[in-house]
Formats: sequence, structure tokens, C-alpha cells
Amino acid sequence: MNESKKILIIGIAGGLAQITARLILTENPDWEIIGIDSRDVSKVVPLKNLTAINLKYSRGNFENLFRNHHFHAVYHLGRISHASNEQNILAKRIDLSVMGTNRILELCERSDVKKVVILSTFHVYGALPDNSIFLGEDAPLRASIRHPELRDVIEMDQMCTSWMWKNQNSISAVVLRPCNIIGTQIQNSMTKFLSGPVALSPIDYNPFFQFIHEFDMASILYQALSKLPTGTYNVAGNDFISLREALKVVGTKGVPFPMIFSGGLNSILKKFNIDVPEYLLDYLKFSCLISNSELKKHLGPEFLRFSIKETLELIRLR
Repeated sequence: MNESKKILIIGIAGGLAQITARLILTENPDWEIIGIDSRDVSKVVPLKNLTAINLKYSRGNFENLFRNHHFHAVYHLGRISHASNEQNILAKRIDLSVMGTNRILELCERSDVKKVVILSTFHVYGALPDNSIFLGEDAPLRASIRHPELRDVIEMDQMCTSWMWKNQNSISAVVLRPCNIIGTQIQNSMTKFLSGPVALSPIDYNPFFQFIHEFDMASILYQALSKLPTGTYNVAGNDFISLREALKVVGTKGVPFPMIFSGGLNSILKKFNIDVPEYLLDYLKFSCLISNSELKKHLGPEFLRFSIKETLELIRLR
């Protein structure tokens, strides 16, 4: 991996993408990264050999990008958050997550890209009362049964997985389904939920959670280039923690309430700019824990730097 390579990162405006770019260039200072995003890229931290480009995600723009550059690897980290279920946002997400991803995969196949790394999420499994204790990668993707707003996430995951196996003899691809990624540089729903002034804490449920630090997730994204063969991988540590204990570690005051009132209480919290996505309420009732056995086969048993408690403690620095 010493020769100079050009990497494409889709979604460079995101905190995780920028941490990953920094890690790649620290380990390989002669490599070049082209980072694109449909969002504002003016706040992307400048790095030597990183070019951040604001680009509308369209077929023509993607074709020009692949025509002008020969990429060794492509990171697709550009999923739009599924925290909102408004119809106009959902339509935009489906266009990017499904149609946009399909265009990207076609171009990777035609352009002799050697590695494709796609970021999915453990949310595709859904938090359901009959979940196995630890879900493997072959578990059914059932999140949209109760929450149609997650349909695009599942469709994107299934499309990528199908394309991955169809083209496994010509291109190496990896689909990652991480547990809750949290950290000071990312603005996802779980980080906001844990680090807000207060957080919903059901009195009649106390589910278990898995968390991974943003730096550990970036490290796995980097290692995916050389250490993970074609396949789908759950990403989580060996430990899990109850919701109440997690809030105690972070130091966030839990608002006790019976789960039957969750919808009404959520409406009140929104008035105070405390927004909990509807789908997340299921995770306050039922555990959704994922198995990491496939990942450990390739990265070893101790592949994380931070323990689950250290990961939670570090978001206090926000």
C-alpha cells in the first residue's frame, strides 16, 4: 500500500468522513483524496492532498468525476440522515441513497475501481421484541415494518449487497453496518440524544445499547481497504450497556416516563429543540445488539481503541 493512490470519499462534509480522510493521509501522505458532498464543504478542515468539492449528486457530475480521475478506492459515506420522515426529505433521500448509489456502483464497475466501502447502519435490522440476543449479518432487515422512513436505508443496503456478490470476482466491496457511532465531531441523532441537557429514559424499559467511538469507526473504514474481503460486516465492540447506565456515564439527566406516553412527550421536547426521531423510540424499548464475530475474523479480537465507557465519557467534551 505504499504506492500513490487516489481515493474518492462521498460525503466529505460529515465529521466521520473527515476523520477518515485525516487517518488515510496520515498513514499514506503521498495518497490523494477527492472528497465530494452536495452540502457546504467550506468548513471541511484543510488537509494536504485533500480536495473538497461541492457537487450536486447527479449522473452527469458523477460521470465527469470518474472520467477525470482514476480512483483506486471509493468510500460511500454520503447517506442523508433518516432522522426526518417528511415526504419531501424522504423523496430526496430515496433519490440519493438508492438511485445515486446505483449510479456510483455502475461507475466503479466501469472504471476499474479496486475497492468500494459502503457505510450502512445496524438500524436496518430494527428494534423488535423478538430479536435474537446478537443479530448476525444474515438476520432479516425488518426496520421498515414499523417505520417506512427507513425504507431507503434498507433498499440501499440490499442493493449494495446484491451488487457486491454479483461483482465479487471483478471488484472488492464491503458493506459496513455499524452500531451507534458517537463522538464530538459527528452530529447524528444518538450523539445529540446522549449529550443533550436531558434524555428520555423509560421507567418500564431499560434496553441494552452498543456504541463505537468515531475514531474507532474511522479506523475500521481505513482497515477495510486492505484487511476486509468482500462481504457484509456488523461493526460493534464486545461490550454493551443499558440505557440508564449509559446516561449515568455521560452525565445526562434522564427524564423518566412510561413508554405509553412517548409520542406525546416527544412532541413537548421538540418545543425545547430536543428532537428524538420516531424510529429511535423503538430502541428505547427493545434491544438491538449485533454480533461482531465476522469482523473479528479479519481484524482480531481487540480491534477497538476505546471501551464502551470511554466512548461515552468522551462525548462529555462536546
